[in-house]
Amino acid sequence: MLSRLYALPARLLAPLCLPLCLTLCLLAAPAGAQDLLVAQAANFMPAMEEILPAFEAATGIKGHAVYSSTGKLYAQISNGAPFDVFLAADEARPAKLAAEGKSEAPFVYARGKVVLWLPQPDVTAADWQQCLQRDTIQRIAVANPESAPYGAAAVAALNKAGLFETVSPRLAYAQSIAQVFQFASSGAADAGFCALSSTLTEQGRTGTTFAVPQAPSVIQAACILKSAPNPQAAARFVEFLNSPLVAEIKAKYGYE
Repeated sequence: MLSRLYALPARLLAPLCLPLCLTLCLLAAPAGAQDLLVAQAANFMPAMEEILPAFEAATGIKGHAVYSSTGKLYAQISNGAPFDVFLAADEARPAKLAAEGKSEAPFVYARGKVVLWLPQPDVTAADWQQCLQRDTIQRIAVANPESAPYGAAAVAALNKAGLFETVSPRLAYAQSIAQVFQFASSGAADAGFCALSSTLTEQGRTGTTFAVPQAPSVIQAACILKSAPNPQAAARFVEFLNSPLVAEIKAKYGYE
């Protein structure tokens, strides 16, 4: 799927400026009015799919996540989407929400990394730069750098290595970092600049991963929205994010 959505609360059935696919999901799967709703940057999906069930087991509060690029989630929040918590893939957008008086003070919840991933196992190359020179690498997936911080980090690495102009004609831009992994794993692209977390999933481990040290670490911040319909649930979730269990889950997927 290009973007995965959990079943969402009935309170989201109100008219919103959200994508059609989100609206259809809301209509199809209403849930309890006291449920937690998280706007989640797509790179954190593998970890969040373990964190939310653990949160429910610990607190009795059912959580749901909408996964997309940080930029698109920020736009949805600005247009009135009733999320409780925003977990971005950068520091800039939560800071902007706080400056606008729309959120509580942001905090860093994870630090991620960009890698180059190929679906084939045991691909031989000295490094990621040499890998891109292989004749078999004709299409390279990367997240849109305008809306996805992991895409911006990948483009920064290409520029730092002096490869952007050479590689640019072969780049296939995806809407989110999760979609990059889908492109590469499905064969729509020969390689992808993915989040390290995706490559540490069961499917990701079947391919080949190259570190991209030229890419800056992706510092990810979160915030509780002042318009949160369930602020108490949001506060408990933020507290849970600091638990030893969540630290273990984050480490499992390569987050610091």
